[in-house]
Amino acid sequence: MDWVFKVDGDKVETSSYAAGPWDATMQHGAAPSSLMVYAAERLPTAVPMRIARITSELMKPVPVAPLTIKAQVVREGRKLQLCAISLLAESGEVARGMVLKLRRADLGYDADIVHPKLDLPLPGEGQARITIGKNNPFLNGLSTAVVRGSFERTGPAACWFRADRPIVEGAATSPAMRAVVAGDFCNGASTLLPFQGWTFLNADLTISLARDPVGEWVLLDAETWLGPDGSGIAFGKLADTQGYCGRAIQSILIDKR
Repeated sequence: MDWVFKVDGDKVETSSYAAGPWDATMQHGAAPSSLMVYAAERLPTAVPMRIARITSELMKPVPVAPLTIKAQVVREGRKLQLCAISLLAESGEVARGMVLKLRRADLGYDADIVHPKLDLPLPGEGQARITIGKNNPFLNGLSTAVVRGSFERTGPAACWFRADRPIVEGAATSPAMRAVVAGDFCNGASTLLPFQGWTFLNADLTISLARDPVGEWVLLDAETWLGPDGSGIAFGKLADTQGYCGRAIQSILIDKR
């Protein structure tokens, strides 16, 4: 098998490739978040629409185990659609998401304002591999290219991500799914405290997209801000090779190991 999830109706088979670095029985946050986007994209719209915002909430650790998807439209309009997605395991609801779609329209404004210019190197100019992925099955399904900073050092960093392994068997990994995969690494890319002495719980992820990312590679240019009381935010700009296209933000809970 070479996929993260196999979907049959509302039933989901989860492969070992969904796991993160902490526990082989626990999914990396990017896996269920991208699965919820997949489910939302399959809800039909009255007119052509694109995904403008994704908010993913991890209610409890998501197991590497069979899941059930519940997907519904909670607001339907001529210009927008709001979708609610839940993932359920044997223990109950483990993740929920809200996905906002906006209508597509050509309004004729100057295309020069659409793509803020990219100010970082392209994927082929970056460091080809993140070495911390050795015990991270989900990350091992990605190609990476670090173009600023380092995952091995604290501080801001920028990295290109490409999802090489299919998220869902038999389905293309969509632009919005690729944006979620990259955006979930905000804290991992830009932590201000060393992983050897500290743990970081990311219980949510919000992605806002001005447009669909183009191509297979998505850039995350990330940094972290910490408060004085054991929490903070990690956030970043998202881009493709044509320019910047979105933002990602996570809430972080910090503890000593």
